[in-house]
Amino acid sequence: MEFTINQYEFGQRPPVTLPSPKFLELLKEAGIRQLISDHYDLLSKSEISHLFPRIDEQLDKAKQRSSDFFIQICGGHPYYNENRGKPMMARRHSPFTITPEARIVWLNCYEQVLSKLDIPEDVIQSFWDYLNVFSFWMVNSKSKSG
Repeated sequence: MEFTINQYEFGQRPPVTLPSPKFLELLKEAGIRQLISDHYDLLSKSEISHLFPRIDEQLDKAKQRSSDFFIQICGGHPYYNENRGKPMMARRHSPFTITPEARIVWLNCYEQVLSKLDIPEDVIQSFWDYLNVFSFWMVNSKSKSG
């Protein structure tokens, strides 16, 4: 499967299409939680590790919140809303400097964990398409090079 990363221009906020509910149906909650945990483990070793908690307990909480969010947007139980309120992810990420380059690292880490899944490519593609566009919304700082 080819994971194409859409070109980003600062300030873009295109409409986001939710992933197929089949993603959750096939992976189940435990599978999504493992996927997110693996993703965070990669991020913790990446050049954007400074954006993520360094203390295991805090990292585990971040993994939990993120898993809750992705389970919810895939049509599962609204854990995120119950525990954190309305997502408002761009606002929640505003304290962090997220550049277009950080977006690419984040997506590349997802590519690594998604490529290991043994589910139909069209289902993975629906999740990837969501991440690709959703990530535009998180960028809040211009490129390091200008």
